[in-house]
Parts: sequence; structure tokens; C-alpha cells
Amino acid sequence: MPSPRNIALTVHELEEGEFYWVLMEAVEGSPGDTTHVYVPLEAAHEPYATYSNALVAGVAMMRRLFGPDGEPAS
Repeated sequence: MPSPRNIALTVHELEEGEFYWVLMEAVEGSPGDTTHVYVPLEAAHEPYATYSNALVAGVAMMRRLFGPDGEPAS
């Protein structure tokens, strides 16, 4: 079984009223470093009219990529 991935979902308002979801994945930092560093994994290409619509779309993308149980989709 593959080890779990540390994925974060965030929503950014790049222009007023234009919301984009972004999936980011944690990468390993320096040994002994307790902070998390995230790099972009996937992002919306088109804006959503509301924060909540972008958030729901981001969750839907996570489910497509990793399945409803967090396992990689086949």
C-alpha cells in the first residue's frame, strides 16, 4: 500500500469575484525542519463565481485524483 500523501486544498481570489481552487502537495524540507512546504499539484484553469463553488470543485478534483477513500483512482 502506498504511503499517504499530504495534500492541501485552498481557494484564491485572484481578481475580485474570480475564485480558483488549488491543490498542493507537501514536500520534504530540511532534516529536523518541522514546517510544511507545499508545491502546486493541480489548479483550476477557469474561475468560479463564489468561494464555495471553487471549494466544491476542488474537492471533486481531489476525489477524481485520489478516489473517495484517498486511494489513487484507477
